[in-house]
Amino acid sequence: MLSSADPAHLIVFGRYPRVGMTKTRLIPALGPAGAAALQQRLAEKTVATARQAAMRIGARLVFCHDGGNAQQLCRWLGGRPIRYLAQAAGDLGRRMHLAMQRAFDVGARRVVLVGTDIPGLTAEMLAEAFSALHEKDLVFGPSIDGGYWLVGMAKPANIFAGIVWSQPDVLEKSLAVARKKGMTSHLLAPLNDLDTPDDLAREWGSDHVPPPYLSVIIPAIDEAQQMPRTLAAAASPDAEIIVSDGGSTDRTVQIASALGARIVAGRPGRAGQQNRGAAAARGEVLLFLHADTRLPRNYVDHVFETLLDRRTRLGAFRFATDLQMPAMRWIAFFTNLRAGWLNLPYGDQGLFLRQRDFAAIGGFADVPIAEDLFLVRRMARQGRIAMAPAAAVTSGRRWRRLGPMRTTMINTILAVGILAGVAPGRLATLYRLPDQKAKP
Repeated sequence: MLSSADPAHLIVFGRYPRVGMTKTRLIPALGPAGAAALQQRLAEKTVATARQAAMRIGARLVFCHDGGNAQQLCRWLGGRPIRYLAQAAGDLGRRMHLAMQRAFDVGARRVVLVGTDIPGLTAEMLAEAFSALHEKDLVFGPSIDGGYWLVGMAKPANIFAGIVWSQPDVLEKSLAVARKKGMTSHLLAPLNDLDTPDDLAREWGSDHVPPPYLSVIIPAIDEAQQMPRTLAAAASPDAEIIVSDGGSTDRTVQIASALGARIVAGRPGRAGQQNRGAAAARGEVLLFLHADTRLPRNYVDHVFETLLDRRTRLGAFRFATDLQMPAMRWIAFFTNLRAGWLNLPYGDQGLFLRQRDFAAIGGFADVPIAEDLFLVRRMARQGRIAMAPAAAVTSGRRWRRLGPMRTTMINTILAVGILAGVAPGRLATLYRLPDQKAKP
């Protein structure tokens, strides 16, 4: 409940980011997740700026949200001093009016409401808005497109009724309504908001090519048989696919290239191959995928939602294989139990993290085996390891060749050995027997 002891209220009016449902007019230019990621970044910047201004002014900071719940919003934007209130139903004008009216109802004397898509917003502008309300009834922050990115009031009034939104005369009509009500207004400096591809061109330049949200990096050696299924499952308008080849002698490179993957080539070794792929990646998120693992449907949505938690440093999918036998179902159950309980997913679950976090730790350790465990352990020291609810399906070829129990025993010995500090080189021979070239 809001307290009546807060004479100034700063309302950030925003949405909980959802892939395909946020910044929809920008999806053709950025992709569904790219548009949602832009909205996420803009909202985070706005909240940080609003927090700074609220502390300076002594204002109550409220995030008035469309979508999401208080728990999700706290994971994304943090807790105090932000208070979260859901937007009312109706058009934009009704939602803004009720949000501001609610603040006045609990004792606010100056209320400023600001949107979340204004890259040029500063704390000084917000302070100017509150200062203007000492002398004026209203304050507007004009948008270059004819709307406004901020509105503030010194007393409650409905100036939004009858306004047709997303039109070039929104500010003009709102000022006309205010004059009819005998209200005085102050205008801040005009700013550009980011709603359309034309807005992006003004902000970034017409020749700027937006990067993909996600880079899927697949290390491969002689994986021609697996490539079509793996690449088909990974295809997404939000992802670039990079196959890091370690010297294939079959048609791996030709098949991957024909299916739209970008190829980087170099020496064999999964750690080095993945680091080379990451060096060539343009996405803000990296997903490291084994060549025999198929991603779940809508996997980008799961990646986005998992990493929206500000505490999470690395995510993975649940584990499954394509072997339909009772032993494998038990193995999958205990693998997922171990991954969640010990925060220790393996590379065949598809590991994903922000590119900046990957760069900060220097990438994969240069080890001959278990590079995934070294990465997970290092990221666990930085923050949270999270499991997405969907499963990535790994080929059961190794379990089929060695048998479920023997394969599980080898994997367990490797993990225990690595965690106990045994040198990876001493364990590599165990993993590579029998010959890994014998692929079905």
